[in-house]
Amino acid sequence: MHPLIQQRSEGLAALRVRTTIATSTLYAMIGKELPVQEVRFQVVNKGSGAYHVVERSTGKVMGMCFTWKAAINRAQVLEARADGKKVNIDGWLQ
Repeated sequence: MHPLIQQRSEGLAALRVRTTIATSTLYAMIGKELPVQEVRFQVVNKGSGAYHVVERSTGKVMGMCFTWKAAINRAQVLEARADGKKVNIDGWLQ
């Protein structure tokens, strides 16, 4: 990855962490529980042996897999990346 893109990616991840910390601190101050994070990506069956991984907020297809397990793994990787975690293609955390 180009150094400038990597630097920007790390900066955005740091901002996401700071946002999460600030939000949890705010909820702690007012004495309420944090809202539950909804699932961002959903696996949809598109026929015999075909599955789409769909982003729920936009309806955009983020991937297509030919086994249910591969589709679930893909959705979990996308969820982890959306949370700012570094995940390789196999889905294992780095």
